[in-house]
Amino acid sequence: MLSLLFQPFTLKNLTLPNRFVRSATYDGLAEKNGRVSPGQIQMVEDLARGGVGLIIIGITYVHASGRISPAQNSLADDDSIPGFQNLADIAHKHGTKIAVQLFHAGRETGKVFKPHRHQALAPAVIPDDPYFQWPYRAMTEEEILEVIQGFGRAAGRAREAGLDAVQVHGAHAYLLSQFLSPFTNRRADSWGGPLENRLRLHREILRAIRSRVGEDYPVLIKIGVQDGFPGGLEFGEGKEAALALARWGYDSLEISSGLRGPGYENAEFKTRINRPEREAYFRSWCREIKPEITVPLMMVGGLRTPALMEAVLQKGEADLIALSRPLIKEPGLIRDWQQGDRRRATCISCNKCFEALLKGETLRCVYHEETGK
Repeated sequence: MLSLLFQPFTLKNLTLPNRFVRSATYDGLAEKNGRVSPGQIQMVEDLARGGVGLIIIGITYVHASGRISPAQNSLADDDSIPGFQNLADIAHKHGTKIAVQLFHAGRETGKVFKPHRHQALAPAVIPDDPYFQWPYRAMTEEEILEVIQGFGRAAGRAREAGLDAVQVHGAHAYLLSQFLSPFTNRRADSWGGPLENRLRLHREILRAIRSRVGEDYPVLIKIGVQDGFPGGLEFGEGKEAALALARWGYDSLEISSGLRGPGYENAEFKTRINRPEREAYFRSWCREIKPEITVPLMMVGGLRTPALMEAVLQKGEADLIALSRPLIKEPGLIRDWQQGDRRRATCISCNKCFEALLKGETLRCVYHEETGK
């Protein structure tokens, strides 16, 4: 039987050459002004040559208030368009599709920028928050509306640059997760309270994007469906949110976690993925959501073994397989699998790559550098 992993797949009007997605990954390689760098062009070429069907460029900020790193890409102005055109051209040269993840950090900018230089924004201020100790303030409605238009304008620039799709970042610790979580969104206006209000930002962002790119352009979303600590977003409500986003017109869902709890085990990048039972750690969430939506679903989270990925597709638990850390170490992994080498990915999920990024270094497999393995 021909492997489903290597069969083409149509996402809206976009035909992918296979089922593999390089999940959006911050790389620390952007120029200081947010422009695309030669290192990023080389990274995209390596991934495209390596057989990835869809590459998603990670955490590209849409508004200055949402920037989280000096080495992060921007689509907040028109001068960013030529660099993304270069990325699109290099991906398309190898038959790969390419998207960009549109991003606002929310209060997370408070971890990086001092208040006098960059005011961190959030839905509401949470007194005595045990999970966040950095300075930030609540957004005004005018600021919320400005950020929404920032997403729309950035999507328009992405389409103008020739990128094949955009993905809204609605997961992990960032702004859309902060609005969705009842723990961080304690607003008393129409942006807070019941689930529909806490999802209003997601819906208005979609409307703003559609006003810029039209109805035919693929608009994806990465959605965090459960927070990593008690008292935050629970899966039952997170599932309702995911189903609503699919109904409203997002063209694909990538299922992940929401706000981060203590340690790696309560976040999106779990460690010790050293046996099949530890892989696909968001699989149970995907199993529950997939039968109730009509748009494609991406499964991410600790996927390492081709046979397991094949089973996920055969059982209809997901339509696409999203990988991040394995492709940092082995950008040619998909090509190797397609050529018949179905070994397990060699990534050991040590998270040294992530820890290096936190120190301001660039994305790479630090374990391989240290050990040669």
